[in-house]
Amino acid sequence: ITIVGVAGDTKYENLRRDIPVEVYIPWRQFPFVMGMTAYLRTSRDPRQVFAAVRSTVRQMDANLPLYDMRTLEEQVERSLSTERLVASLSTVFGALATFLAAIGLYGVMAYSVTRRTREIGIRMALGADRRRVVWLVMREVLLLLAMGMAIGLAASWMLTRFVTSQLYGISPNDPRTLTGAIAGLVLITVLAGYIPGRRATRIHPMQALRWE
Repeated sequence: ITIVGVAGDTKYENLRRDIPVEVYIPWRQFPFVMGMTAYLRTSRDPRQVFAAVRSTVRQMDANLPLYDMRTLEEQVERSLSTERLVASLSTVFGALATFLAAIGLYGVMAYSVTRRTREIGIRMALGADRRRVVWLVMREVLLLLAMGMAIGLAASWMLTRFVTSQLYGISPNDPRTLTGAIAGLVLITVLAGYIPGRRATRIHPMQALRWE
């Protein structure tokens, strides 16, 4: 074998696997050729070049079949179809889990506020304004949120290495992803605590004092 050149590294079969060692051999040196893939670079829209490529190949050899033409972006999409399906399912289940967690958190906070209705009535009867009563509830919510965030971030930081092989084009600890997730959880938690707290302040103090 005579080496005539060295090519650069390229993702040949899979975008997520390590770059393998490859040897390119001229097609004339193969015993038989089942098919051949050719890449064409163009500055125009690739789909506008398809017709010109077919016409040029037909002029060179009318018996040469030309099939399955697609752009590089479509090739990448096909190679990542399984990963995109897993990502879509994970997104759906993640959204469902977040929704159930929000309902559970709201239920816990609503029950907690209901149990403290007499306490809230006494505070309001003694002159506490609605803002302080809401903050009384929100302080407990924010404490739970801080504890949950600390545990969740630490757990995610340790477990992300197990999903590294399933990711492409994004790091396991992507700042934008973590920021979006934290912002969503903070918003849900604040609403879950603010709504019951705000509702409790609308109860008349005398009615709250008679609450059983």
